[in-house]
Amino acid sequence: MRLIIAEKPSLGRAIADALPGKAARQEGAIVVGDTTVTWCLGHLLEQSPPEAYDTAYKQWRLDHLPIVPTQWRLTPRPKARGQLKVVRHWLKQATRVVHAGDPDREGQLLVQEVIDHLGWRGPVDRLLISDLNRPAVVKALDNLQDNLDFQALYRAAETRARADWLYGINLTRAWTLTGRQAGHDGVLSVGRVQTPVLGLVVRRDLDIAAFEPRPFHVLWVDLGVQHGQLRAWWHPGDHHRLDDQGRLLDRAPADALASRLPGTEGRLAELDTKRRRQNAPLPYSLSSLQVDAARRHKLSAKAVLDTCQRLYEQHKLITYPRSDCRYLPESHFGEASHTLTGACRGDATLSEWLSNADFRRRSKAWDDGKVGAHHALAPTGKRADMSRLTTTEANVFRLIVRNVLAQFYPALVVDEVKARFTILDETFVAQGRHLLEPGWKPLFTTRDEAPPLPDLSEGETARVLDQGVEDRETRPPEPFSDASLIKAMMNIARYVDDPEVRRTLRETDGLGTEATRAGIIETLLQRGYLVRQGQALRATRIGHALIHALPAAASRPERTALWEQRLTAIVEQDHASSPFLDGLIDDLHRLLGSVDASRMRDGLNRSEGIAPAPRDRPSSNRRRGRNARSTRSRRRRSAS
Repeated sequence: MRLIIAEKPSLGRAIADALPGKAARQEGAIVVGDTTVTWCLGHLLEQSPPEAYDTAYKQWRLDHLPIVPTQWRLTPRPKARGQLKVVRHWLKQATRVVHAGDPDREGQLLVQEVIDHLGWRGPVDRLLISDLNRPAVVKALDNLQDNLDFQALYRAAETRARADWLYGINLTRAWTLTGRQAGHDGVLSVGRVQTPVLGLVVRRDLDIAAFEPRPFHVLWVDLGVQHGQLRAWWHPGDHHRLDDQGRLLDRAPADALASRLPGTEGRLAELDTKRRRQNAPLPYSLSSLQVDAARRHKLSAKAVLDTCQRLYEQHKLITYPRSDCRYLPESHFGEASHTLTGACRGDATLSEWLSNADFRRRSKAWDDGKVGAHHALAPTGKRADMSRLTTTEANVFRLIVRNVLAQFYPALVVDEVKARFTILDETFVAQGRHLLEPGWKPLFTTRDEAPPLPDLSEGETARVLDQGVEDRETRPPEPFSDASLIKAMMNIARYVDDPEVRRTLRETDGLGTEATRAGIIETLLQRGYLVRQGQALRATRIGHALIHALPAAASRPERTALWEQRLTAIVEQDHASSPFLDGLIDDLHRLLGSVDASRMRDGLNRSEGIAPAPRDRPSSNRRRGRNARSTRSRRRRSAS
């Protein structure tokens, strides 16, 4: 008997539906001929808690730290024991096993750790599915691979899980205990990803709180030229008092010049026109979709992820969503006309966009060299019944289809015009864009472009029609939102000071992964470290205090982004995992040596009045926060 173990029930049902023969449903499994399909429910196993290694660890004490297992153990999750029993039952009868986890690092770990934990020693095939529609699943079943080819991916995932345990368990216990000494009653969770994300928000909030607006002044003129009129702005010379961005800090020179301008004439001294061709944005990765959906539809990162999972699993309208890739396989190009025709059939907006697509065009999105374990999010070609989709599902689906459709539209072509006028020996500048070819742009916006400058000729006369001086102020940085925080996590190198580290981090995937970024934000909200204020994400008083109390190395992005780089090296270059874990243990000793309750007290005092209080959480969460001795709570809260 062949046993296929899927990552989740929806995937298991899709596989069973694609097998030839009559299906017989069992508890936790589906039997089709000589093949049985069963599934996990997400992770069936978890890293064992510290007390599983030594009962003394039930009590949280600083002198126990760091806790480092010598022989790692896994424990069944309480709610997963029944399904684990089902998998064990069928595994005993199997002659061959097929691993059908999601096609990523976590999917490889999730199923394989169950196979290994239950003692299977026979052959294992790997089934890779990124599209739950029947033809795609049938094709995947005909192209099974050897699971041995994915052992580096498994090792990286296992290493990540153990490293997260070491980091989270030890630092969470250490700073929870020092928090108690400082008067905070509750668990202070520290994680290798969540804490640097919190650090980003805390530092942004501090920048906003410390910001002092500075006034500056601008002088504009409305000019009459040969073919119309335009507005230009004075560019004062260096002999005036300017800030580092060239803004005028003293109003008097602007007023003096404005008083001399009425009725004067100048000339167009320099006309610079540059033609720009811009290709359509690439199809989406999950994070880039979360950024756009937050901006366009005000959706949280988690809402976008959950919506994509429904579009993938329930409606089968899109391909595997937890992808970090923005490119599509070259083989998909030939099928695109058929796929997109099917996807657009049920929606008037999509059908209109489809009618203008030219499927002879080939954009740079089709590139096998840039497609890894996943490809970009794309429609499966199944017709969408919009009446069965929620408004959010329909909006997200349109975004995904739109970005693929846009690959079959021409480039956006504009002339960017910069005109420098000389009036009273001073320089005034006007800028404009002249739209030559809208290309793909109408799919992305219905807003009119700013009006172009009138036709201009270098040397022509310009007459002052009106003028004015405006008082403005510098503005503080914007607080993070879901969109900007996801973008910051994707482009974490921008928040790193060390140029060498920044250069290295540009080659990595950033902070967290496509599958975890939304969950990280939600975790910080649930644990009371962040709150939402409208679209803004702000750090709470305890969030500020924790970042202040931790050593900078634990709250900055360099560490976790470099972790991802090391894990990638395990996958792609077959590096061993033990040097990475040994280095982490040395690092933990240094971090634990910096524990200081006075810094926590200082952080709580400093954040008073500048940070909001966390919103009330469910009473069960508050009880868990008070019950720091709860084993299950400690495991949950110390996760990254």
